[in-house]
Amino acid sequence: MNDTSTPAAVTALRDFARSELFERTFAEGMQLVEETAAYLDGAGRKESKLLSRNAALAYAGESMKLTTRLMQIASWLLVQRAVREGDMAVNEAAQDRYRIRPEQPRSEAAEGGEPLPYGLLELLERSARLHERVLHLDRRMYLSALEGEAENPVQSQLDRLRNAFGG
Repeated sequence: MNDTSTPAAVTALRDFARSELFERTFAEGMQLVEETAAYLDGAGRKESKLLSRNAALAYAGESMKLTTRLMQIASWLLVQRAVREGDMAVNEAAQDRYRIRPEQPRSEAAEGGEPLPYGLLELLERSARLHERVLHLDRRMYLSALEGEAENPVQSQLDRLRNAFGG
């Protein structure tokens, strides 16, 4: 694939995707996706039927957040693997649509209420920790590697404005 990033940035990002840290993170992410699917289809389904109406609504909302978070993580991990394999250019992987986004803080209303099943709470906690690690990796990899290659910071900002406004 054609890549307009500097050779150093491409090498750094591909090296990360070949690292033991990436392999462990990839394995953990995919395992958590499988565990979550099994839980939500099995024990979680049974547990949710025992909840009050309000707790069941909270369970549904939290399980949606969980699956959305895990799909974003899995997508990011697969993009990094594609970069490693040379199937995707670094500058394409650096586009906003492939990047991990910070999560919104939980509202006070979401914090209160009836308790949710332990299995769901554990998966929520594990996925939140994994999300934070992946977000940190994403920022370190793409912000440092790609912003560090800008020859002229003013021109870089002008280019961003021009692209944002279709210029």
